[in-house]
Amino acid sequence: MSAFPGSPRLVKGGIVLVDPVGGALRRVISLQYNPESLSRTVQVKAVGDGGDRSQALRLKGSPVETIRLEAVLDATDRLEYPDRNQHAVRFGIHPQLATLEAMAHPSSAALLANDRLAASGALEVLPVEAPLALFVWSRSRIVPVRLTELSVTEEAFDPALNPIRAKVSLGLRVLSVDDVGFEHRGGVLFMNYLRAKESLAGRAAPGVLSELGLEGLPS
Repeated sequence: MSAFPGSPRLVKGGIVLVDPVGGALRRVISLQYNPESLSRTVQVKAVGDGGDRSQALRLKGSPVETIRLEAVLDATDRLEYPDRNQHAVRFGIHPQLATLEAMAHPSSAALLANDRLAASGALEVLPVEAPLALFVWSRSRIVPVRLTELSVTEEAFDPALNPIRAKVSLGLRVLSVDDVGFEHRGGVLFMNYLRAKESLAGRAAPGVLSELGLEGLPS
């Protein structure tokens, strides 16, 4: 809540981890501070990229969308009140960093289970399935993603060398129905994301040719 009475509640961006089958909520990772900027790249999948002129306007599927953002983690404020923030005193921001890094690792239990299967002579040991990650950036942008890159720069430490300030760079790839299918929970959420985008596009004020210095299109 903002410190100023009557001001709107500050909404944070973050990542939600859910079970990919049942949809049960596993963890909410809210960013301590919202980044000042967020960059997105949309790479179009066009049939015409192969040189077939008859297919120049056709799309093969949803584009490959990537998201990059930088977040700051800082334990300084909590360290001012050590009695109320025992974990920050003991570990600094290690727990917050570990939560993000865990998205890139199979769990230790899953690794051990696969190792036991391999040792017992199992013919096939399937790769470990991670929780479904949802990038949440307001109600209008809830999209399934896969973590592709995580970069951490630890900038300050306490006397026990626990990090107390760090910059974290996250690279995320949007998962579309081309990646997971229409029936997968991630596919359903992607379609909701696409419909929300189409709805927002419909709210944009239409332009007119005169704004482009044209009276009409060439015949």
